[in-house]
Amino acid sequence: MTGLLIVLASMVAVAAAIRSIWSPCGLSMLSTITPLGESGRRNRWSVTAAWFIAGAVLGGATLGVGAAVLAAGVALVDLPVGDALGLVAPLAAVAIASDLGLGGFRLPAHTRQVNEAWLDQYRSWVYGGAFGWQIGVGLATYVTTAAVYLMLALAALTASPLAAFLIVAGFGLLRGLAVLLGARLTSPQRLMDLHRRLAELLPTAQRAVVLVEVVVLAVVVAVTWGLVPGVILGLGAGAAGVVRGARLVGQPG
Repeated sequence: MTGLLIVLASMVAVAAAIRSIWSPCGLSMLSTITPLGESGRRNRWSVTAAWFIAGAVLGGATLGVGAAVLAAGVALVDLPVGDALGLVAPLAAVAIASDLGLGGFRLPAHTRQVNEAWLDQYRSWVYGGAFGWQIGVGLATYVTTAAVYLMLALAALTASPLAAFLIVAGFGLLRGLAVLLGARLTSPQRLMDLHRRLAELLPTAQRAVVLVEVVVLAVVVAVTWGLVPGVILGLGAGAAGVVRGARLVGQPG
């Protein structure tokens, strides 16, 4: 059962990291830390990108330490795995409701941007590493999906500090690797093409993260209460997602 929690937490971490590409900060990084932008600042993009990824890994590790402490607390309480799985269902349901905006419900979201003035004030390793850390830590800038919170909760419920740390650190790594999408942005046209394509993919990304949350909900219900309730609940949550799908289009990242 602990292995199942680790798998579910890892799934949510991947989904949260990918969805976060469309956050205002994520898109901003794909506009500024590019070969085009770095050449204008007389820096090498590969070096800045490497610092950004390193900073994101450190950021993920920073949040991972917090997740590990929470997991250690769960282990200290000696919460039975079955009870931990039982807690996942309402947590996943809350995440789904928040990401779908059901009834206008939204979990608190941090709406802070990185300070782009640093691009002209500091060396590339400073702003690259600092921006990466803020992106990787997950909670320092825009939180665009409740999957970030769900990831932390599931990581803690594994009751394994090492697993919790690695899951959340992996989230930071994936967020940092997103900068590689800009590796070929050597002209304004390529920059516009990438952002146009990302805008087209936003509704898919929004629905995909909800789908992962629905899968988590359905799996834990099936394991805890039986296959039939899990399937019914999963289909019901999926139907709610379809009904609300039109409202996902055009929502801010």
